[in-house]
Amino acid sequence: MASAFRLLDEAGLEGVSLRKVACQLGIRAPSLYWHFKSKQALVDAMADALIHDVARDVPAGQSWRETLLQLAHEFRRAFKAHRDGARVYAGTYLATENVMRVAEVTISSLAQAGATIDFAATTAMDLIYYVLGFVIEEQSLPENGAGMEEVEATFLAMAEARFPYCWQARHFLTEPDLERRFVQGVGLLLDGVALRLPPPADGR
Repeated sequence: MASAFRLLDEAGLEGVSLRKVACQLGIRAPSLYWHFKSKQALVDAMADALIHDVARDVPAGQSWRETLLQLAHEFRRAFKAHRDGARVYAGTYLATENVMRVAEVTISSLAQAGATIDFAATTAMDLIYYVLGFVIEEQSLPENGAGMEEVEATFLAMAEARFPYCWQARHFLTEPDLERRFVQGVGLLLDGVALRLPPPADGR
C-alpha cells in the first residue's frame, strides 16, 4: 500500500496503475493481481487505508455536534494526507471495519441525540459529501496560486465595473482562508442538523 500511495503522491490518481505499483515493488504485474483484481480494487483499498485513523478516539459523553465536528476535521486531514486523497475516496463503496466504525460513531451520536435512524444515516453521508467536495476543490487549487493572476485580474475588473457585491467580497473571494471556509461550512451544516433534533433534556 505504501508503494501505491507513493505513486499517488508523485503522479496523482490518473498515474496510479497496477503495472506501475508492481514496477515500484520490483515484481511482475500478474503477481499483484493475486491481491487486487483491478485498479478499482486497488483504489478501494487505498480509500479504506485513508480513513484508518478516523473516529478512533471519540470521547465518551461528547455531544453529537462535537463528535461530527471532530469527524469532519479528521476526514479532511485524512483526505489531505495524500495528493488526490479526496478523489481516491470519492465514488468508492466499501463495507470494511474502518467504514463501519465511522458510520457507527456518526449514526449513534445522532440517534442518541434523538434523531431518527434514517435522518442520522443520511446526515452521516451528508457530512462526508461536504468534506469530500471541499477537499477536492482544495486539492485542485494551483500551488501558490500559480497561473491565477490573469483570472484574478479579470475578476477584479468585472466586479468593480458591474458586480458590486462581488466587489465588496473581493478580498474573501481572491484571498481565500480555507480553514475559515471549512469551519463555517461545517457549522452551517450542523446548525441545520440541530434544527431537526429534539431540544436537549436540560433545555439548553
